[in-house]
Amino acid sequence: MAIKVGEGWAVIQEGITKLIQIIEGDQTQSFTSQEYMRYYSTVYTMCCTLPIGANSQKVYDKYKSIFEDYINSKVLPSLQGKKHEALLQELEKRWSNHKIMTRWLVRFFHYLDRYFVVTGKVPSTQEIGLSSFYNLIFEEMNNQIRDAIMSMIDSERQGNNIDQGLVKNVLAIYVDVGQGSMKYYEKDFEDAMFKHTAAFYSSKASNWIKNESYKDYMLKVECCLKHERETVSCYLQNRSHNKLLEIVEYELLSVYATELHEKKQLDASLLTDNLM
Repeated sequence: MAIKVGEGWAVIQEGITKLIQIIEGDQTQSFTSQEYMRYYSTVYTMCCTLPIGANSQKVYDKYKSIFEDYINSKVLPSLQGKKHEALLQELEKRWSNHKIMTRWLVRFFHYLDRYFVVTGKVPSTQEIGLSSFYNLIFEEMNNQIRDAIMSMIDSERQGNNIDQGLVKNVLAIYVDVGQGSMKYYEKDFEDAMFKHTAAFYSSKASNWIKNESYKDYMLKVECCLKHERETVSCYLQNRSHNKLLEIVEYELLSVYATELHEKKQLDASLLTDNLM
């Protein structure tokens, strides 16, 4: 049976509306297998209306618009204005919702993946869902998101308790939107995190080198390295671990190698004087 895109989309819109209600917290709603088959069949019929494939591009474009409309109307407004941990909490929630939304829409529009995506060599429905979140959220708010993450990491470095699971989950989004690739994690977070870490420990070292004995300074260095190794590394991606420790060692030890050597000699001299 032939069906025009406009007519078929009215049916699909019912499912989209219901799906948004579900992920926005309406626990009275759920999908039945009959509903799923209705939406899948509608997509199939729209795409197979003669001439075969003529409507597929229209359906594909409208599929992309689902994410764009939802993110712009619901997700971005919920994030804008929030700062620090509150921003990351909302982002974690929204990403969880987005994955649910993507999973259902991929099922509804699976026919596109089977034929149009393959023949047209265009991104899959799954890729569209992931890239939409990244393009619309991170390209606008990455600075705020990254600053919020670094603020929590710095707070823990200062001895405060933080929600490590929250930091880990938010950092995982960079990898998830890249479908396992580290390109977004590296570009949007890792490089800036390394620079921030260097500045953090450079400031600490410049103060400690003036006020601490060699022994006390080295104890602080040991504590810092232990913290970065056992705590911060727990929520960073594995690729960051060694580089992070190298940066901390450089700022705390290499930069002040001469001063530390002099302090060590001074401490040894004072010890000798005391023994005499």
